[in-house]
Amino acid sequence: MIDPTELLAALPEHLPAHVARQRWSGAHDRAIDAVELRWHEVVRPGDPLLLWAVVRARFADGEEQDYQLFLGARSAEALPDFLNGKERETVAFFNEPAPGVIVYDALVDPELAIDVLHLTAPDAEAVVRRPIVLEHSNSSVVFDETTILKIFRKVEAGPNPDVEVPRVLAEHGYEHVLPSLAELRRDDADLAVLREFLVGSTEGWELARASVRDLLASRLQPEESGADFAPDAERLGAILAGLHLVMAEAWGAAPGEGAKWAEQMRANLDHAASAATEAGAADRLPVEAIGAQLVRLAALDDVGQQIRIHGDLHLAQVIKTDAGWKVLDFEGEPARRRDERFTTSSPLRDVAGMLRSLHYVAAVGRADWGDDDPSLVELADAWEQRNRDALLAGYFGTVGVDALLPPDQAAQEAVLAAFELDKAVYEVLYELGHRPDHLDIPLAGITRLLGAEAGA
Repeated sequence: MIDPTELLAALPEHLPAHVARQRWSGAHDRAIDAVELRWHEVVRPGDPLLLWAVVRARFADGEEQDYQLFLGARSAEALPDFLNGKERETVAFFNEPAPGVIVYDALVDPELAIDVLHLTAPDAEAVVRRPIVLEHSNSSVVFDETTILKIFRKVEAGPNPDVEVPRVLAEHGYEHVLPSLAELRRDDADLAVLREFLVGSTEGWELARASVRDLLASRLQPEESGADFAPDAERLGAILAGLHLVMAEAWGAAPGEGAKWAEQMRANLDHAASAATEAGAADRLPVEAIGAQLVRLAALDDVGQQIRIHGDLHLAQVIKTDAGWKVLDFEGEPARRRDERFTTSSPLRDVAGMLRSLHYVAAVGRADWGDDDPSLVELADAWEQRNRDALLAGYFGTVGVDALLPPDQAAQEAVLAAFELDKAVYEVLYELGHRPDHLDIPLAGITRLLGAEAGA
């Protein structure tokens, strides 16, 4: 029998290091002064023990963040088999009294993961579980290849958009989302959601990457290659337009605020410029030219409508199944300020996200190929342009979506270009902090966007 009182007393000194090394914490480069329990519940006493808790991390810079933890504890002299190779999930090992107690993330424990499932869906039946490790602010566990439980790690009051939005969209008849089968909520916070797991589904990013690989291997034009992605890109454009129409119906629409959007984008640009300066790359970010496009946005009389949007749409947020495409993850961009992540905006912000994702696929695929042949560079550029055109054709060709957009083509292009530039600036900031070797990708996108606008 494991004494939960003794466990709780011993845990606090080990939690800062545990939280800091988790992908979902976003704290890998931030010092944590302390982690304290806000509340806890012993879901399963005994041995193994399951502890459910929300903890508050206090960072050295004065900020705080609440996280949800499911901790397992077992008597053991060595790591259980399910923890082999999962040192990141191990919290602590107390070797006195013998044989000792090991504490770990319970989601990797085949037995305790079922108990976590039953907190969300008490009547659910499951035999097999497997963790899905994602670099997001959540953890997911698949049960019997039929359902997937998404655990929200960062705890914030109020409804989580990734629970609320798919539920409302499904209620309005939008078929390209996965509605909830069960939800876990406590103290006015969404903590988990259970959904159907679609076996055989493929992420949009992987389909697009396969298309680029086939293109470069065959050296044929994009429309002639065997894995042409353009039909899927056009379909995705139409699905995105349909998403925006239903969102406008469900949450309403109001006149867009171009000046406000431009002000937010300018703040993002200044942040990225400061980071570029610190990294010695200030001369690579064309701040003045980008700023001129934001001034152009602010000066527009009619920028279309603002509606509830996805907020972080890219090819890794859509999957293709036997039943067609599904849109996932409505939580917003994790690196954005919270007041930007869940607000309304132009529907063209989502379109810009998908266009930037197409650029990344082409650039990463081309870099991975490792051949500097100029003809391959031209083919990758042609692939991106073909799929941009296809996605925009599907989007703008959807009946009714024009009511949400600026009134003329010139204004539409100006608003879309501003949001694409803003997304690329966001990418610059991300790459500076996480993958400096990828910095050329968003910078090349910015150069191309500014060149296109100059020629407009």
